[in-house]
Amino acid sequence: MYLFILLFINLNYFAKPLIMPQEKNTNNQTKEIQIWPTMRPKVFRSEGQEITIPEDWVFVPAGDPALTRRLKTSGLCYIEVRKRKNRIESVGLWTQKDRIDGIKATLEEDRATLQYVKKLEAARQKRAQAQQEYVNTFQDEVFNFLNFHPRYTNIALKLAWAVTKHATPVGSNTVARTQTIPLAQRVESAVIAWMRHQTTNYDSLGPMRVKGMRFAVRRSLAQESREILEQYRSGVDIDLETCPLANALRNSLKKGKQESSK
Repeated sequence: MYLFILLFINLNYFAKPLIMPQEKNTNNQTKEIQIWPTMRPKVFRSEGQEITIPEDWVFVPAGDPALTRRLKTSGLCYIEVRKRKNRIESVGLWTQKDRIDGIKATLEEDRATLQYVKKLEAARQKRAQAQQEYVNTFQDEVFNFLNFHPRYTNIALKLAWAVTKHATPVGSNTVARTQTIPLAQRVESAVIAWMRHQTTNYDSLGPMRVKGMRFAVRRSLAQESREILEQYRSGVDIDLETCPLANALRNSLKKGKQESSK
């Protein structure tokens, strides 16, 4: 009897339907399926299955957020993605050509109205304000992280400015722009990265063909940078004429003045 029950359960288990690629539903009409490219044109994979793009579908590259949002809310879309460094990013979407043409026409009509222009300008001002607030916060956090001895406060202010100027611009793809790690970790990583490029010969090392060698070099240089920071924190006498950090800051400020004078 028990053998019959177990056999019945197993048969029902294997009779389960195949799981289709996961769909992301943001409302009742929107369906987004994330797809990965293959070696064959218009053939992709998703959740272990192959997906062939229909003949009447075309690709819309990323770059127009308004168009992308409207296409996603209008019906089924395949979101083509790729892996870049340690994150997954969208390169565009696939959907019906007729739907794209209609939504593009409607979007162009909306963009021609005064109301849309005002809305766009308000959004730009909001983004600019948020960016400035982030820059100010980031610079303050860098200064606090440095925690230099009072005799080196001026050096700390200059370093906080230089690191923030390099790391915070929108689209810079630096660690300061990521939202996946806490702000304190972003600040420390940005300082170490700036010092690696500005106070060492890291950029002139060229390609490293031994697996793991670049990571080992970066770790070693990071330790050297931390030792320099500890000297400034302790307040010991430092020869500012030969110190790599002081020299890097002088070069950075000189470069900034040259750029501002152009």
